[in-house]
Amino acid sequence: MTLLLTGATGFVGMELLARLVSSPAPSAQPVVALIRAADDAHATRRLHATLLSVFGAVAPYAQRVTAVAGDLERPGLGVDPALADSVSEIVHGAASVSFELALERSRAINVEGTRRVLAFAARCRRLRRLTYVSTAYVAGRHRGVFGEDDYDLGQRFRNPYEQSKFEAEGLVRAAAAAGLPVTIARPSIVVGDRHSGWTASFNVLYWPLRALAKGAYPILPARRNAPVDVVSVDYVADAICALHRMAAAEGATFHLTASDQASNIGELLDLAVARFACRRPPLVSPSVYRRALHPLAIRLGPARRRRFLRATTTYLPYFAMHVRYDDARARAVLGAAIAPAPLHTYFDRLVDYALLARWGARPIGRAGATDALPLRHGGAAQLAGVGIRRPCRITAADGAPDQ
Repeated sequence: MTLLLTGATGFVGMELLARLVSSPAPSAQPVVALIRAADDAHATRRLHATLLSVFGAVAPYAQRVTAVAGDLERPGLGVDPALADSVSEIVHGAASVSFELALERSRAINVEGTRRVLAFAARCRRLRRLTYVSTAYVAGRHRGVFGEDDYDLGQRFRNPYEQSKFEAEGLVRAAAAAGLPVTIARPSIVVGDRHSGWTASFNVLYWPLRALAKGAYPILPARRNAPVDVVSVDYVADAICALHRMAAAEGATFHLTASDQASNIGELLDLAVARFACRRPPLVSPSVYRRALHPLAIRLGPARRRRFLRATTTYLPYFAMHVRYDDARARAVLGAAIAPAPLHTYFDRLVDYALLARWGARPIGRAGATDALPLRHGGAAQLAGVGIRRPCRITAADGAPDQ
């Protein structure tokens, strides 16, 4: 029987794929990756490119996974209905994670796409489990503790991404109530691997960090004690794979969050200022900044600064959060073996990779990042064939890596 994985070419999906196709032979299971493509040949090319990035090689991993062309926006996912006869497990991780899409476009992918995955799952006669990758940000603007059993508390949302993922999770919860064997995983902000720093997605935390390094924030609209709930992609992938296999996880929701280990704006600023040797911007009330100061900031000052401020606007609401995620169920089930690490313990590795990859302008595959890490305190390293004699630095003046 086969596991169907959606989102295999995405950030978290790549980590899930890596674990699924490299598991030991006794637990090996055929994987079908649903990949948006014109046809199966195109899907296979995209899959092989992903395997090359993940492992540095296509063989022997390609023997464990088959690419199937499909699309969340097409009826029946655009696949042969007979595929349902061989699928016994589904991990649905495909989604649009853009904060800037219009709500209707976000719904078309995240809500209607999930509806089609659930319809496909209902046709799988021997379905053992469907694991849905939601987000902790279904909590929206909720204040206070948000539990793993909490869902609709009347919260409002910061952007179409949050709202569409909330609505999609509602479909999954309804399917679970109707008897579908479902597990829901809710990661918070997902950043790079805690060991190598590798990431395929320079969003959310990375844009504000880059702006800080450039000195682009004359002031920062944030509360010093506002939580910054960040988890590494390796923790999220390990947890999803473990939960997907656990009988005890069926019918339950799990917060894959830092929770009690979460950082805050003050600590994040301390880490950034120490690493980049940049100016510490003064903090101002987010509401005052949004109403009066931001409109001026994006019209005045150097053009480079204005561009950065516009690019980071969608992330500013996450600097003034009032929510704490209760992850008691996840901690009880996953135990100490699969647990989030505090951000400060791997922050420098995230930055090392971001600088080597020029914040995404020069992507370095997961395999290359894993082969060797840059050493911050002297020594030489090799990363994806690029020799460095000291860590890359970013200057507040122009942001150019110093190699």
